[in-house]
Amino acid sequence: MISIINMNNSEPAALYLSARDAATELAVSPATLYAYVSRGLIRSEPGENPRSRRYRAEDVRSLKNRRTPLIEAQGLKSADLPVMDSAVSTITEEGPIYRGVRAVTLAETATFEQCASLLWDSKTADPFAKSNVPIVSPVMRAIMDATRASPPIDRCIAVLSQAAEADPRAYNWVHEGRAATGARIVRLCAAVMTGSEPSPDPIHKVVAHAWAQKHKHADDLIRRALVLLADHELNPSTFTTRVAASTGISLYDAMIAGMTALKGPRHGGVGPLAAKLLDTFMEGDIAAIVRERVALGERFAGFGHAVYTKGDPRAQHLLNVLIKVGADKRLTIEIPARIAEATGTFPNIDYALAVMRRFLGMPQGSETTLFAISRVAGWVAHAGEQLESKKLIRPRARYTGPAPTPLRKMTLRS
Repeated sequence: MISIINMNNSEPAALYLSARDAATELAVSPATLYAYVSRGLIRSEPGENPRSRRYRAEDVRSLKNRRTPLIEAQGLKSADLPVMDSAVSTITEEGPIYRGVRAVTLAETATFEQCASLLWDSKTADPFAKSNVPIVSPVMRAIMDATRASPPIDRCIAVLSQAAEADPRAYNWVHEGRAATGARIVRLCAAVMTGSEPSPDPIHKVVAHAWAQKHKHADDLIRRALVLLADHELNPSTFTTRVAASTGISLYDAMIAGMTALKGPRHGGVGPLAAKLLDTFMEGDIAAIVRERVALGERFAGFGHAVYTKGDPRAQHLLNVLIKVGADKRLTIEIPARIAEATGTFPNIDYALAVMRRFLGMPQGSETTLFAISRVAGWVAHAGEQLESKKLIRPRARYTGPAPTPLRKMTLRS
């Protein structure tokens, strides 16, 4: 319903839309509409009913014309980058929402397997049944043995390249078939990247046993981190996964696309940079280091976020738990407070992962590896959704090269 509402006597009348009309006009779900509001893309005001909100029609229509809400929120310029509908997840000021459930709420008690099953919308069968273990062919075993010294993600990519060939159910694309394949992929990736044997054990226990088996808080902290990292809407690696899946490849091959994109230092590779920042702080005076870096215009890896301008709820959740279990307060409280005071930016999930890795004594670089293990769940969900749509993602390019000129007669020389 469209209504004209005069905000006060001094302002002209403003045109507003109800939540239902705004979502309909944008052709998005209410959850996505609320995400746009949280990013400042659409202004909203209290409605006549204390429980209702109304939305600026001019903002809604401007957004509809641009069709780039997420791109704009990330500070990018192109008006032609695709915006896609998805029921898997969305991002709000309270953190990501997985099919209607807040990730930070889920992290309190849910296992990673329960989180993945939610993302895959598995309702009739348990994809993580103990009998649903990965198939490891002799070729895959040879690759695992030959790449033990390789970085974990590179090793996993190499093994995944042969995994679809070994799995007779790799192209079972009915809903529960995809979920079962997703569970095998998650278990395979967790094993390969931690140097373990594939098993039906809970993923957080697989990771904790490989990297922090002597720490009493490892199981719970790693479980929480895995849930918080499982999906984050259409980030670069997820979009890459969806593009690859849209061509009709197997889920195994789609994971390779996602992992390759995740490795970049502007995406999943930020964790190790945040870990190096922690090393710098712990070797000197924190206040002095912050002042010096700010004066030099240097950025703080693991701080700031394109969407979470008031702080990353995932990071705050993990840091709060780390505080409770006795992690160094310089890392959990002092450094974030001083950087926030000096720059107005807050810790994101990469910083929290770096603090957790240091607290648990996990291997260097395991921040990105843990990120990859967890995000496989989200990639499987998005790849499955894309396969179900049967649509090829084929963006067009806006040509910026020289104008065509008449061809000149060419003389061939012998």
